[in-house]
Amino acid sequence: MVEPITVGIGIVLGSGGMLYGLRAWKRRNDRLRALALAEKYSTSTRLRNVTGGGMRLVVNLPQIAQMPPHEQESWKARDNLRDQNHMELGLIQPDVPEPASGADEEQDRLNEVERRNEWIQAHASPLVEHAALVSEEHIGSGIVAVDEQEEHEVDMDERLEREGGESGVVQISLAWDDYNDLDLHVFTPSGERIYFNNKVSECGGILDVDMNVRPVSNTPVENVVWKELAPLGTYKIGVHFYKHHRKRRTKKKCKFRLRVITHGTTKEYVGRMKYGQAMQMVTSFTLSELTKESSGF
Repeated sequence: MVEPITVGIGIVLGSGGMLYGLRAWKRRNDRLRALALAEKYSTSTRLRNVTGGGMRLVVNLPQIAQMPPHEQESWKARDNLRDQNHMELGLIQPDVPEPASGADEEQDRLNEVERRNEWIQAHASPLVEHAALVSEEHIGSGIVAVDEQEEHEVDMDERLEREGGESGVVQISLAWDDYNDLDLHVFTPSGERIYFNNKVSECGGILDVDMNVRPVSNTPVENVVWKELAPLGTYKIGVHFYKHHRKRRTKKKCKFRLRVITHGTTKEYVGRMKYGQAMQMVTSFTLSELTKESSGF
């Protein structure tokens, strides 16, 4: 005779297995659906490889503003889940009092770098988990900046020159206009993520400008670049509101501008974030060889 407790355990385990299976099935279907949407609404551009070696095809995945209303609602639901994940993983940093006026700025900067390193070490696994969730998104949250006046609102090149930022065949630059600390995260074709704790990737990408660990500028910029050779494959670009600095009325809401240059062709995106929000997948593109099969894309 089978003991009731054995039957109960079997039911619980069976139910748990079914629930896990249903979740896995749903996530798989969601990914397939997202890929189908991305393919339907993507745009492609033929580019000349500035370093030689034939043509390139850049496929830009769609932005949320291009989606029909019901797909926008689905995206908002996924974004709410990402916000919840961000909070549950404890990735919102506690407020730290700003230094008193007249404090040793260099020592304060070193203290803040040390605090960030300690925080990163303590939250390494949650950061990876959250980034992996964000990277599943196939629709960008940025808005393509097409207005000529807005395109020149932020002088990205002037900021990059000031900070020693390099240019290259693929260049991704982020700018904002306050003392907050926003961070650029680039998911590379090799599967690596370039960000402040991994500034050089094996596939040649470099984060060469990383600003506002301390609130030193209200015209900051960050820059990731592949100088001469950029790998083929998919690039996903995330922006994270890492820390709110309470300096000179800097608010917990921040407008940013993202510029993506691929083989001399530029696209710009604008977005807004609030402190405590999940990392935003702003845009994504795929770089490939232009072959006879793809020339009719």
